[in-house]
Amino acid sequence: MITLSNISLRYGKRVLFEDVNVKFTEGNCYGIIGANGAGKSTLLKIMAGEMDATTGGVAINKGARMAVLKQNHFEYDQVPVLQTVLMGYPKLWAVMHEKEAIYAKPDFGDADGVRASELEAEFAEMDGWNAESDAASLLSALGIAEDKHYRLVSELNGAEKVKVLLAQALFGNPDILLLDEPTNDLDVETITWLEDFLAEFRNTVIVVSHDRHFLDAVCTHVADIDFGKVQLYAGNYTFWYESSQLALRQRSEQNKKNEDKRKELMSFIERFSANVAKSRQATSRRKMLEKLNVDDIQPSNRKYPGIQFSQEREAGDQILEVKHLRKTLDDRVLFDHVDFNVQRGDKIAVISRDSLAITAFFEIINGEQPADEGQFRWGVTISKAYLPNDNSRYFAGVDLNLVDWLRQFSEEKDESFIRGFLGRMLFSGEESQKKASVLSGGEKMRCMISRLILSKANLLVLDEPTNHLDLESITAFNNGLKAYRGTVLFASHDHEFVQTVANRIVELTPRGIIDRQMNYDDYLADEKIKALRQSMYA
Repeated sequence: MITLSNISLRYGKRVLFEDVNVKFTEGNCYGIIGANGAGKSTLLKIMAGEMDATTGGVAINKGARMAVLKQNHFEYDQVPVLQTVLMGYPKLWAVMHEKEAIYAKPDFGDADGVRASELEAEFAEMDGWNAESDAASLLSALGIAEDKHYRLVSELNGAEKVKVLLAQALFGNPDILLLDEPTNDLDVETITWLEDFLAEFRNTVIVVSHDRHFLDAVCTHVADIDFGKVQLYAGNYTFWYESSQLALRQRSEQNKKNEDKRKELMSFIERFSANVAKSRQATSRRKMLEKLNVDDIQPSNRKYPGIQFSQEREAGDQILEVKHLRKTLDDRVLFDHVDFNVQRGDKIAVISRDSLAITAFFEIINGEQPADEGQFRWGVTISKAYLPNDNSRYFAGVDLNLVDWLRQFSEEKDESFIRGFLGRMLFSGEESQKKASVLSGGEKMRCMISRLILSKANLLVLDEPTNHLDLESITAFNNGLKAYRGTVLFASHDHEFVQTVANRIVELTPRGIIDRQMNYDDYLADEKIKALRQSMYA
């Protein structure tokens, strides 16, 4: 258990937290949520002892061990991979080194023998004899090949380093596990493995993530940071979101009787519990709603941007025809033999094990780089809008405020219209006068989404559109795309986004494509497709 007592954090007049009193208990996984800037990662740093609060303190059970997912991907560059994982259990690592030093002494004496005996007892108590094999098993499960276990971390690529640091945090069954954005840079297979691992983990987990599918799969509780306070709710992210939205609607229904509202909430809980019971989570996690008090469900104070897409005109039958496209990068084949036709109303998730392949494909069909071979043809009725993975060219060196920046992309030039539109995208009041060049990553993405909306295109091409967005913006964007009646080609690492938007999956590989009219979960679960994918990347 970890307890936060009277935690406050102030920067001058700005108050990030005030009088936070929370207990995180054993056997539960807590997802910390909050708007960008609410202090999610900061709260984790306070719990980890990496940052001091202005007031209050953090206490953990005596003898409990805390593990933290490290964010510095270069910290262990000069350390072998397997040793890096073992270092995740500092006490065990220290015992191992002291033992080695004693046994290596040329003048080994009686006192050394006594100390070695003590260390051997501690080593056995910590299951030290299985430590290396356990660390190796973790690495292998996370996709780090055995021939890399004894290499230096610096020899791995960025995604592999993330996996090593994750293995380090998970190693040795820590009592308290703190994870800040653990799914960043992980492939879907590794994320699925981590979801299964945490769903069965019996100790305390506290996680910050923008991945809603991940939060839903692992969390028994949500810790909501709002107005400088932290409020705990039983249930995962979707339960918190849907129940808070229901409570918000009920609050506006002034004439509805309290008993009717209570029955509606109880019915919602029963339906949600039935869905949870069908999930692959551990039994203990399926019981997460048993102690929930209906009166605990409160309307959320979150603000969601107004993201609604429309088409100026509907597309005809000819959308996009792609024939024999091939692209290489240096000596590597990104994709080859890309042949498919897009149908009106398709919402196609373009996926690949190599994200550079997806970006290259999108840039090719948008005329921003040539293919090595092949061709493509857009239908004459198509009006398309493209949201690139890197949007820096739209903001670099731009000396415009947001009103003038957005006016460039709007047929309606009236300032009151632009200001109203920015208000719906959560740029209200003085924020509309911000310089476009100084915006945060999330603010820039909301501006790019605004540009998409104003285009009224009948086809959208979106390369990682959820990058830098907070959960509220991701949810609003997700809902907007589901309701959009046009055609979409998109790529996203957000599992829930892909699952709920896409009706078709096209996977780019060095040996051709896999094209299936099905949702993402079914695609990933299909055993024949799994075998085919393996052969296409071999």
